[in-house]
Amino acid sequence: MTSSSSAASDLTTTPGSAVTIRPAVVADAPGIVRVHVGSWQAAYAGLLPADFLAGLSASRREAFWAESLTAPAPRHTVLVAETPDGTIAGFAASSPSRDEDATPDTGELASIYLLPEFWSQGYGRALHAHALTTLATDFPTATLWVLAGNTRARTFYERTGWTPDGRTKVESLANGTVTIEEVRYRTSPRG
Repeated sequence: MTSSSSAASDLTTTPGSAVTIRPAVVADAPGIVRVHVGSWQAAYAGLLPADFLAGLSASRREAFWAESLTAPAPRHTVLVAETPDGTIAGFAASSPSRDEDATPDTGELASIYLLPEFWSQGYGRALHAHALTTLATDFPTATLWVLAGNTRARTFYERTGWTPDGRTKVESLANGTVTIEEVRYRTSPRG
């Protein structure tokens, strides 16, 4: 899911540390999976059933990410936030909107996740800024979906210019054993 629309760059996030935001490559799949599973388990604790979170499968997600990064779909981009020591701290994925009411000029921030040890250190802001820059290349409007009860994420999105657009949905996970309520947010990535 990489795209040539985003160049790598270094951004200072805290005194003495830097994060590199760059397009993901196939070799990043294990790091992305570590972030995906670890962030879900931390961010959704108390919002999703504990047994569901404990049972998240890294092996199934790794196959998905390796395949996605090997043969990216058009206008799909995955960015990673990498620490100076090469650790994948987070990732963001963007694409054309998957919503049935979307116009062709609507993009979607499909995911943005960080390992909890990198929360509140500037990594999320840097990753988000680069994801919006990537979206702005192809889309004047962007949306995202967030769990209704995820106050931390909703606060982050609202601080970075996203606003709820009134749309909600309920989805089923784990063969229908887990349901989630989500709220849609919208922004103009071009500012």
